[in-house]
Amino acid sequence: MKDLSKIKKHQLKLQIRYKQLIEQAYNLRQTDSATSDISEYRAIKLLDKLNKLKYLNR
Repeated sequence: MKDLSKIKKHQLKLQIRYKQLIEQAYNLRQTDSATSDISEYRAIKLLDKLNKLKYLNR
């Protein structure tokens, strides 16, 4: 049971960071496309981790 709560907490933390990165990528799209691409890449990597955690949580 403790493991599930740890997974949920980690998943929530990653979701918050994912949303921040996506928002940052969107905001930088017009001014600094290179930084926007980096932020979007990091968000995609985080999304992959979130999907793995979702699979473990089933």
